[in-house]
Amino acid sequence: MAGRVFGQSIPRNEDPYLLTGQAKFIDDIELPGMLHAAFYRSDYAHARIKKIDVSEARKLPGVVAVYTAEDFGEFVRPGPLQVPPPTAIKGSVFHARPLMPIAKDKVRYSGEPLAVIIAESRYIAEDAMDYIVADLEPLPAVTDLEKALEPGAPLVHEDLESNLAALVKQERGNYEEAAAKADVVIKKRIVVDRGAGAAMENRGIVINWDDRAREMTIWATTQAPIPLRNSIAGRLGLFEEQVRVITPFIGGGFGPKIMTSQPDDVLLPIIAMWLKRPIKWIEDRRENFLGTTSERDQIHYAEIALTKDGIILGVKDVFYHNTGAYDPYGMTVPLNTQTHTVSCYEVPNFYTEIRMVFTNEYVVTPVRGAGRPEGVFVMERLMDYAAQELGMDPAEIRRRNLLRKERFPYPTGIIGQDFVEGVLDSGDYPETLRRVMDVIEYEKFRKEIQPQLRAQGKHKGIGIVCFTEGTAVGPYEGARVTVGANGKVTVATGISTQGQGHFTVFAQIAAEQLGVDVKDVKVVTGDTGHFHWGAGTFASRGMGVAGTAVYNASVKVRKKALEFGARFLGVSEDEVELCDGKVCVKGDPSRSMPLGEIALKANPTRGTI
Repeated sequence: MAGRVFGQSIPRNEDPYLLTGQAKFIDDIELPGMLHAAFYRSDYAHARIKKIDVSEARKLPGVVAVYTAEDFGEFVRPGPLQVPPPTAIKGSVFHARPLMPIAKDKVRYSGEPLAVIIAESRYIAEDAMDYIVADLEPLPAVTDLEKALEPGAPLVHEDLESNLAALVKQERGNYEEAAAKADVVIKKRIVVDRGAGAAMENRGIVINWDDRAREMTIWATTQAPIPLRNSIAGRLGLFEEQVRVITPFIGGGFGPKIMTSQPDDVLLPIIAMWLKRPIKWIEDRRENFLGTTSERDQIHYAEIALTKDGIILGVKDVFYHNTGAYDPYGMTVPLNTQTHTVSCYEVPNFYTEIRMVFTNEYVVTPVRGAGRPEGVFVMERLMDYAAQELGMDPAEIRRRNLLRKERFPYPTGIIGQDFVEGVLDSGDYPETLRRVMDVIEYEKFRKEIQPQLRAQGKHKGIGIVCFTEGTAVGPYEGARVTVGANGKVTVATGISTQGQGHFTVFAQIAAEQLGVDVKDVKVVTGDTGHFHWGAGTFASRGMGVAGTAVYNASVKVRKKALEFGARFLGVSEDEVELCDGKVCVKGDPSRSMPLGEIALKANPTRGTI
């Protein structure tokens, strides 16, 4: 049965719902008596809050309530760090400034919420913003990464001596000695501009508090439904079982939807309990650019030292990382940059230094790569500069420096976001490069096609990039596989889906092991009412971690099915096999028992009524 369904190209289970418009997204959810929220945001990047007058906004017909930081009392406090600081890295400095859900006393970035309006419609809520009067005293804004650390620069957080959020130095070997021996040393300033994700559906949340049952149901565009449930329950003083988080189709995640301490998920559940009515908030596109987390924005002072034959002796990279006004995700992004810079090359001497900086810009957290692309970009630009300086082909200089397979396992000497030293354990990098070059006919392009095109005045190039990526990070995921009395299979996992095809690939894994049709496997993701523990969907861990959990659970169910099936059929276990949703006697498929019947006989108390 190996390969019968898993890995095959088949119609996706979820597509009939998506393509016919039947799939449910957050904004499709409508509840009786539902109210709508809007956030009044600061136009200033840095300002002292003198007074916020919401009295006229409260009088507008259709407005139910307007809240500022003063109304939330003890709930206005920094949220927890999503990831702890790098305590395992000797000599590191880290100043934790988790995200504030709403501005109090001072605004630190343009787009930071100053008030929350609750109204009968989003239209009315946005109208009410025109009646809010915010008396703000503008302060000099910190936007230049390097000047932010100069003496006398305005402070984003006045309780700190400077805008330095973190400092981490790591070294393997001795770069300065390597550079002194090098034939060529190339130094470059490399800028990586800020970028943001733009999902088809922006962030959103719907909260329904049942005051009699003392239960809260939340529909959210989250990549981490279980951590979000735990976070909300903790803030509200509820048992985790009192809060159910459901993540339907959400139209893309990309990283910003991992966060569990943003204004919507901190403040709106509290308001829903106060008002005892459902509340919906959907982020519009302008809000997405103002208030949602972003990434990149680094300045690198990078060096590479080589022999005249293009062999790398060492690399040095000192870089500034803009974390924005807060650092709720710890150092995940710059640490990923640090650990992915030298990537798959043999670099005997490597010095790397992070200078993470607070600025009056919106907050930086993982977005599509979580710091990895920045490190790869720096290293690959250095390789291109080196090839140009030495008159070598860009592919050839990479081939000479790629790690050879006999070097594995290869400790990198650099501690990453999981606070352990990275180890490259397998692969054949030079052979991979050779195969790619053959497929794209690299030599033919460089030696024949490119000169012909340039003779015609057409300048066409070709780029080569080599890198390894750390993905499928822990700590864990789980899965539950259940066979119903009718033989259909349900797979439940704690991660959420954002369009990766989980409903099909997880079904393929289970179907492969249980010998059933993929269409007879229902996959439930992102619902804490069905599965209670897990970390979430990020870092390309869906198949690597959650998929493995589905596989392991399916193997256990398969073993049980064969064990009970053999017993009920009166034969030994080695005489049966799975076939088309049944346990069959080998060589005599007429002697069989459907999986559903086995499940019912194995647990007769479940009943069929």
